[in-house]
Amino acid sequence: MSTNGTAETALVVPVPAATSTVAPWRERLDRTAVHGVPAHITVLYPFVPPPELCPDDVARLAEMFAATPPFDFALDRVGWFGDQVVYLAPEPSAPFLALTRCVMDAFPGYQPYGGAYTDLTPHLTLGAGPVDDLRQAAQAVQSSLPIRARAGDVWLMAGTTAPAGRWRVRARFPLGGGQLGGGQLGGGQLGGGQPA
Repeated sequence: MSTNGTAETALVVPVPAATSTVAPWRERLDRTAVHGVPAHITVLYPFVPPPELCPDDVARLAEMFAATPPFDFALDRVGWFGDQVVYLAPEPSAPFLALTRCVMDAFPGYQPYGGAYTDLTPHLTLGAGPVDDLRQAAQAVQSSLPIRARAGDVWLMAGTTAPAGRWRVRARFPLGGGQLGGGQLGGGQLGGGQPA
């Protein structure tokens, strides 16, 4: 997530079942955690910037996610991106990839991580930083795996990782439908998602 102070949005699947295991490491090694981003698997980041996000976009997201049933998964192994990032990998990963592709099809101007990576790997980041700290985190969480979880909703979050920045949930979209109300973003009413 950007460190330049520009407001951004992201679509994420929160994973509260992992919080107690990963929180101590994320607080030290994942800068998004200190800005209010919970343990999660990213669906799409960056997404539509807050000033450009309109009620029709939110309604389209709500409709897409309502058409996708909730699903169970397990965080069952530790993975690495080089020696710079350590993460937990979900199994199965295909439902997360399907969510990402669905959003990309509906919003073709937005690619995961701005198109920086060709291989999409769903993951829950434990941290980035010194490799010795990352190895320690990986070893510490290994004994808690697998972490069984259920993907029940997608959150639209907005914020910045500038030094005093915070990320906040702006709308919640239940997978498989459910009661949908109006979501808020920056004080403007955005219909379609559940209120944050």
